[in-house]
Amino acid sequence: MAATSYRTCPLCEATCGLEVTVDDGRVTRIRGDRADVFSQGFICPKGSTLGELHEDPDRLRRPQIRRGAVWTDATWDEAFAEIAARLLPIREQHGRNSIGVYLGNPNVHGLAGTLYVRPLVKALGTRNVFSASTVDQMPKHVSSGLMFGHPLTIAVPDIDRTDYLLMLGANPKASNGSLATAPDWPGRMEAIRARRGRVVVVDPRRTESADLADEHLFIRPGTDAAWLAALVTEILRRGDRDAGRLAGDIRGIERLPDLLVGFDADRVAGPTGIPAATTRRIACELADAPTAVVYGRLGTHAAAFGTLASWLTDVLNLITGNLDRPGGAMFPRAATETPRRRPFTTGRWKSRVRQQPEALGELPVAALAEEILTPGDGQIRALITVAGNPARSTPDSEGLGRALESLDLMVSIDPYRNETTRHADVILPPPSHLERSHYDLAFWQLSVRNVANYSPATLPITDGRPDEWQILLRLTAIAAGLGADADLAMLDEIGMAGQVGRDVTDPDSPIFSRDPGEIMAMLASRRGPERILDYLLRTGPYGDAFGTGEGLTLAALEAEPHGVDLGPLEPRLPGLLSTADHLIDAAPEAIVADLPRLAAHLETAPAAMLLIGRRHIRSNNSWMHNIPSLMRGRDRTALLVSPADAARLGLSDGGRARVHSAAGTVEANVAVSDEMMPGVASLPHGWGHDDPQASLAVAARHPGANLNALVDAAAIDVPSGNAVLNGIPVEITPVTTG
Repeated sequence: MAATSYRTCPLCEATCGLEVTVDDGRVTRIRGDRADVFSQGFICPKGSTLGELHEDPDRLRRPQIRRGAVWTDATWDEAFAEIAARLLPIREQHGRNSIGVYLGNPNVHGLAGTLYVRPLVKALGTRNVFSASTVDQMPKHVSSGLMFGHPLTIAVPDIDRTDYLLMLGANPKASNGSLATAPDWPGRMEAIRARRGRVVVVDPRRTESADLADEHLFIRPGTDAAWLAALVTEILRRGDRDAGRLAGDIRGIERLPDLLVGFDADRVAGPTGIPAATTRRIACELADAPTAVVYGRLGTHAAAFGTLASWLTDVLNLITGNLDRPGGAMFPRAATETPRRRPFTTGRWKSRVRQQPEALGELPVAALAEEILTPGDGQIRALITVAGNPARSTPDSEGLGRALESLDLMVSIDPYRNETTRHADVILPPPSHLERSHYDLAFWQLSVRNVANYSPATLPITDGRPDEWQILLRLTAIAAGLGADADLAMLDEIGMAGQVGRDVTDPDSPIFSRDPGEIMAMLASRRGPERILDYLLRTGPYGDAFGTGEGLTLAALEAEPHGVDLGPLEPRLPGLLSTADHLIDAAPEAIVADLPRLAAHLETAPAAMLLIGRRHIRSNNSWMHNIPSLMRGRDRTALLVSPADAARLGLSDGGRARVHSAAGTVEANVAVSDEMMPGVASLPHGWGHDDPQASLAVAARHPGANLNALVDAAAIDVPSGNAVLNGIPVEITPVTTG
């Protein structure tokens, strides 16, 4: 008998609602949930494939252990016993930092990865933690943390109410949006124009999103920060600086003219490729619009000056009076938000080899391979990866693959044997997305509207397999020296009781001075992630504070399968600030110290060809390339070049090209397109499925080229440690046959 359930799609940041029909244990239809309070029926091609992901014959259902080159299925007890026997002796002999951890971005798309990875890292005691954040958004965390006091105090574009959207390095029609959670970005962009607003897209490629805009400007990769600095300079020269009601809550804003000397429209015109007159016009439009917002994303962050670009984005919103006001850049109030008190800092420790500073508890993933390969105290000898494929998604990924071969032990939590996990000694497969409950703890902290929606598991976990949180907790028990057979229920109880015990002694907590036993009793009917989520909701800004008022609980969300609308974004400053003096720091020293490096870059002639990445609506990093329905249609893995560059380099549409960088060489099919800025080429991110030891049958038929084999691990954004994935100097030559 068919049954219908509702859940939030976990595959990207858009958080679209899905209506899932299941008949006799099999998914028969997935479509957009038209009653969802946020997405209202919008769905992209990826959302409809959760059933295919669940049924994928290549998806692992049992643990695997590798002996030499042979993989064998194992029981869960056998797999954890193998880990316990091998992991702890490595730590005992070589120290806690001999164990590394890599976290892929799917961790922030699920409850288990968000809630149970941190206890694992704490139990391991290692400082060698790496994640996808440093090939993505770390510059935004660093600039937001230094300006506003907390790395999650991130201003998002209030696109539903703005009159003017200036967007750089973002293609939400393909990516569904990022660090600005919103279903149906294309529809929201069209709505701006429908209400007679204006949309301007700045990108080295005329993207799918640029086609929705009023205006598209080509910009040379890696120069976004310089152009943003010129916009700030031109607005200040006009005397248009107006921080509005926040004027008394800022320090350092008076320093901006002196700090940005030399970054004006005329000076940056050559390096950026944007005429000075155009820059001045955009500056005037920003300053004069009734409301406006500047939004920059991956193209600006994963670049040589990502933190400067992120900072200058918020500076522009600040000096035009558009920070923290409707129609500008605003701060969400998530239902599970926790207090933000401690001022943000970076560099609490450094990587061993290159002395790269820590940020957000992580080291730059660009340093991972050298930390494995370089002998000495603290050398990584064992690695745990959770939901990631760094052998395809991180800098010098081919070099990292070779480094993984040298490890004494590698353990992976992953549903596939991919280009990374094929190096593992033990693979622990989590349940499919449909077998897990879901709540977007991370992305509703970045949402353009305040909402909350809980999704119970659509399908039951069968065959005695553990849930993902239980896999992580059992690893935590091993790391804590409690053995592979520790009582997980006891550990989970201890963890929850510890959180309650801390909060009842916190004067700022809504349960301050309450009896912890009473609170634990009110949570007693739940276990695992649901209990933690219920607690976070009840102690959050909309919560019932465990009976002291009306408000959200997990039970209330369970009764609302289409979600709860908590309203539009509202002004939150200065109350949200957690800097030491509770002021916005408009010129953080750790950021402005990088301006001389940017100035020097403007004096350097650009390479003849620069490479950028790109996304597609039917793709999500590397791990959804094994789904047949998403791989249909024309080739999406080609190297895009402009007609002028094709003629100059001797390339032909449909031919092959060799792309060479300081890090490596790949070959790719060529597509000649006038959507590319001359002097710029583009390869998509996340491909390179040509490893014969991976087990991805569909992906292997569509291998593509590995963009990250061309990314130099030595090139990083200095303040954040983020990898430079855009603006890579390359040489491109035709591949001749015969």
